[in-house]
Amino acid sequence: MELRQLEYFVAVAEERNFTRAAERVHISQSGVSAQIRQLERELGAELFDRSGRSATLTVAGKAALGHARAALAAAVALGQAVGEVADLIRGRLTVGMVIGCTITPLFDALAAFHRAHPGVELSLLEDNSDRLADGVREGAIDLALVGTATTTPDGLEALTIISERLVAVVPPGHPLAALGRVRLRDLGGHPIISMPPGTGLRAVFDQACAAQGLQPEIALQAGAADAIAGLAGRGLGVAVLSESMAEGYRDRLTALAIDDVRTPALLALVWKRTPGPAVRELLAHARRAFDSGPVR
Repeated sequence: MELRQLEYFVAVAEERNFTRAAERVHISQSGVSAQIRQLERELGAELFDRSGRSATLTVAGKAALGHARAALAAAVALGQAVGEVADLIRGRLTVGMVIGCTITPLFDALAAFHRAHPGVELSLLEDNSDRLADGVREGAIDLALVGTATTTPDGLEALTIISERLVAVVPPGHPLAALGRVRLRDLGGHPIISMPPGTGLRAVFDQACAAQGLQPEIALQAGAADAIAGLAGRGLGVAVLSESMAEGYRDRLTALAIDDVRTPALLALVWKRTPGPAVRELLAHARRAFDSGPVR
């Protein structure tokens, strides 16, 4: 019995089709069929019912599938363990980040990791925070920088990078600008410009409004702080940003603390609770990068 036979067996079981399984493992269909037949002879039982249009598992096949997956996972873990001891981290690492991210310490961490482990192929993916977190949970993304309203998103480990309050941002001369500070109810009657649903900043704002029974008019949405500030600066509404985001526009916009939104908007690195060696190594670089320089 060979690992490749188990790999082909799992591929056919998951694809329910020998042709698609062959495409997945990059060999001919006849090669997959031959290896499965050899495995069945060694086990003394048929693993698939081939009588229908799809390949379905027999009782023996169902009993074998979990063990085959476990054997393949153990082989991968063995390689990772040896590679870690030998300081030879290889493979592919997919990193997610919120759309419009300009958090330079993350880029510094990626650069340092790449210099230390050139054998790892890095892939960078932009998306909204909810989809990034789901990608980490599902295993499609290894590590992600997300906005969140909770310190530890469900099912994940997290390292908080930024924790700050929301502010309302308006141009000079706006009716709210003279107040200095505002409450959520003060925003009523003014169109709101905000991040879209699925972002941490929007989650904090929506939760705060819901807690007070408020339903503000979300007039415009944009995924980048520059776009939100640009729209607010042209008098199209009151922008809702975080303190550090608003800081970049203080030369032309006025930021007003929202006194009754006490839950902070968080920016955090998130990963699964059992990270592999490459993720652990990238986390170490990220901790050093965020500890050594300002977050912008």
